Amino acid sequence: MKGVIRMKKLSVIFGILAVILSDIMCAVVAYNYCALRRGMVYAGYSAPPSTAFLYAVPYGIGIATCVGLAVVFKKQERL
Repeated sequence: MKGVIRMKKLSVIFGILAVILSDIMCAVVAYNYCALRRGMVYAGYSAPPSTAFLYAVPYGIGIATCVGLAVVFKKQERL
């Protein structure tokens, strides 16, 4: 019985962590996009603002990992 409760808690924790990571990812990408856009106009940056979307790659990997672990723990809870 304790194993089932532990798996359920882990599933919920990783699900919540995935949501938090997605919120943080949106904030980081939006901030860097605006900073690059402003820098391009006023400071002469040569990189286009769209390079800010590269910050989404590691966050996306983290979110996919958290969702995958949440699904695995949810399936183990049913066994």
